[in-house]
Amino acid sequence: MTKPVVIVVGADKGGVGKTTASRTLLDYFNANNVQTRAFDTESPRGTLKRFHPEITEIVDMTTTADQMKIFDTLNSGLSVTVIDARAGLLSRALASLRDIGFLDAARSGQITFSVFHILGSSIASLDEIAETANFMAGAKYFLVKNFINDTQFFQWDQSTYNSYFHRIKNATELTIPKLNEMAYEQVEVASVPFVDFIANKGRHDEAANYSFVLRGYVRHWLANVWREYDRINLAELAGAKSVTGGGEK
Repeated sequence: MTKPVVIVVGADKGGVGKTTASRTLLDYFNANNVQTRAFDTESPRGTLKRFHPEITEIVDMTTTADQMKIFDTLNSGLSVTVIDARAGLLSRALASLRDIGFLDAARSGQITFSVFHILGSSIASLDEIAETANFMAGAKYFLVKNFINDTQFFQWDQSTYNSYFHRIKNATELTIPKLNEMAYEQVEVASVPFVDFIANKGRHDEAANYSFVLRGYVRHWLANVWREYDRINLAELAGAKSVTGGGEK
C-alpha cells in the first residue's frame, strides 16, 4: 500500500491566495486519478469546501478532536490529504504536527509530507520562511509565488530574498501565474472547481452556460499551473503517473 501523503497549504499572512492553490491541487490530483480528501480549517465557515464539497471537511485544527479526525485516519485508503490552513495558522499547525509526533513519522519515512508555503510580497513572508524552516526536516518544502492577486514579489534587493531562501535545504520554488480577473470572478460566482468551469458544468454536474472566452482563459491558466506541478513530479509524490500533460487537452 502506498504510504500516506499529506500536503499542508498555508501562510501566516492572509490574502495571498492559499485556497486558490489548494483548489488547483485538488483538480490536479483528480485529473491524475489520485484519490484525495481535503480539510478546510476556515472553521466554522469554509472557503475550500464551497468548491469541493464532496471531498472536503471543515475542521478546527487547533483542537485535539479535529486533529484526530485528520491524522488518525491517514490510512483510510485515500492516497493524498490536502490541508488548507487558514491565515495565521501555518506556524501553529506545524508546531502541532511536531508535538503529536507527525514530523518524526515523516522524517522516518512513514509518511510523505509536503508544505506549500504561499508567499506574500512583504518582508514578513521572508520572516515566515525562516520560522517555517525549523519544521522542514523530512518534508518537501515548496515556496509558492502566487500571482493570482496581481502580487509583485520582492521588489527589494534580490540578495535579501536569496539569503532567506537558501536557509532551507532542498526548498523548491513554484509559480502560480495570474488569472484574468473577470475569469477568476466568474469561477468564484459559479462556486465550482476550475476543471468544471472549463468543462461548462454547474455545481450538480449539469450543463452550464459560462463564457467561452472566460473558460479559455481558465483553461490556459490551469495548464500553466499544472505544468509547474508536473515539473516537480507532484503526481509521482502520490505514487501515480501524471496524465495531465500540463493540463490542456
